[in-house]
Amino acid sequence: MHGVSAFTSTVGASRAATVVAALALGACASVDGPAHATRAQTSEPLQRIIVAQDPAEREMLAQVLAGELALNRADPVAARHYADAAQVSGDPVIAEQATHVAIATRQWELARSTLRRWESLQGNETALRQARAMLALHDGQADVAYTDLLWFAERPDGAGWLAVSQVLATAEDKPAAGAMLERLLAGDRIAPAKPGTVHTGLLGGKSEVWILVSQTALRLDRKDTAEWLATQAVARFHTTDSYAWAAQIKLAAGDKVGARKVFADALLSEKKSAVGDDDARLRIAYAKLLGAIGDNLGAAQVLAQGKQGDFTYPARAAFLARIEDKSGVPAITALYREVSALPEPRPAARAHLLGQLAELLERKTEALVWYSQVPSGDDHWFAAQLRTAVLLSDSGKVAESATLLHELQARSGDDVKEVGEAYLLEAELLNRQKRGEEAIAVYDRGLQVLPDDTRLLYARALLNDDLNHVDAAVRDLRRILDLKPDDADAMNALGYTLADRTAEKAEALALIQKALVLKPGEPAIIDSLGWVQYRLGNLDAAIAQLRVAYQKQPDPEIAAHLGEVLWVSGQKDEARRIWDQGRKKDNENKVLLETIRRLAS
Repeated sequence: MHGVSAFTSTVGASRAATVVAALALGACASVDGPAHATRAQTSEPLQRIIVAQDPAEREMLAQVLAGELALNRADPVAARHYADAAQVSGDPVIAEQATHVAIATRQWELARSTLRRWESLQGNETALRQARAMLALHDGQADVAYTDLLWFAERPDGAGWLAVSQVLATAEDKPAAGAMLERLLAGDRIAPAKPGTVHTGLLGGKSEVWILVSQTALRLDRKDTAEWLATQAVARFHTTDSYAWAAQIKLAAGDKVGARKVFADALLSEKKSAVGDDDARLRIAYAKLLGAIGDNLGAAQVLAQGKQGDFTYPARAAFLARIEDKSGVPAITALYREVSALPEPRPAARAHLLGQLAELLERKTEALVWYSQVPSGDDHWFAAQLRTAVLLSDSGKVAESATLLHELQARSGDDVKEVGEAYLLEAELLNRQKRGEEAIAVYDRGLQVLPDDTRLLYARALLNDDLNHVDAAVRDLRRILDLKPDDADAMNALGYTLADRTAEKAEALALIQKALVLKPGEPAIIDSLGWVQYRLGNLDAAIAQLRVAYQKQPDPEIAAHLGEVLWVSGQKDEARRIWDQGRKKDNENKVLLETIRRLAS
């Protein structure tokens, strides 16, 4: 089935609406209780206590309660309830809450009213200034906003810049917010650092403040300012975080060479009194950057420098495992020898790692020995047993593999994740052996133990689609969306199946478009969008989307789809070229081979 980037589905992020994201709802706790309670002078223990409430106080409490209930329902009417409470209450906390809710729900006229009430009650100056700056920015009153934001910016040692960043980052008018940031940073308040000194200026003497403001600048599309601040943070503080952020900015701008140079200079710098030769955090950050730009061998080599331990060894192995060709084999061999030569006693995690390295080197017998050394009860034991099952199956010991997996399914007890993984692997191994119907039976058995397990439902749907059991595949995918309405992977898979195998093209398009909103830029979903356009007869739109998908992820299946649409549109030479590229990556891809056979043989 198309559009699937992983064997199991990714849980879609919840998009339940919230009106206020980090807003304290404790206004009631700050409201004094009734002030006019009188206790009867009597020795009677059951004598009733009579409470006489002030009508205004009673009204305020009712409005606050109504406001909180509305907030829980994500209902914007909460702002009106809080505003009404603020007008009858003398407590500035109520007015503060009312202002925050009104701003968060973009009810600006109400916010102005509650802010005036808050100011009249002389509320907390810090919170008041922040809210006033937010409102002033919205109203285009730049000088008012500047006065309050400058008050924060001038707090000692940069302590007020978090509040400034919060105000600017939430502004609706991004250009105005960016201009305000540069106004705050203008002039000679931040002088260049002199040799041998750290001139802290307005931002203070903490690296994290400079990084925060740089991040805010980048969010506001002030890229030059963001880069300048990042560069200054490196020059002034030489911290790992400053190097990592400066490199990230260059990488975001497409400057891979510059990003690498930031870290290379850090590691080779004479200022190692600040960084340290064995600064693991710096090397890890550099390795992550190298991995992000595709230099996995370089990432592993960076981690190989300095002090080694049971964190760096698996990290090096993980980067080396990503290398698709044979260029990483010498490094994997060297790492295998290095780790296996470490003195005993050997921790379970290390035995597990040695098994993985042996597998990467295709030393299957050695891998089985290492996995057998991971003791039962250790956190790595279950994973080692799964890999053992795979190795047994690959070596022709299919019955032994199945027996082990059945034992794991029985032993896993209440661990739902492990039980599901054991069923998933058993079915996958059967499917590799071209025993698809038996694999379906394994999924069926697993779903009896774990009803509505979305991993099993998703895997069964994919296999049913491969076996041309279209109705069963659609049924499982719809069930996943019943359970997890925002599961973008299931949504995409269902949309593709409907487009490719049924007449429900309109529903397919709607599903895929929604999936792309949930996971923007995802190549598999963009590919699906191109494919559904093809099925709808929109060849130009299909080619445009498929080109984008192929550029992002030139895998064989996307090559098959792009090639087919190009072929049908008369661009046969380009179609053959795309197919040839796909075959170089995977000459056994079923979708690609079937497409070529059907159209060009």
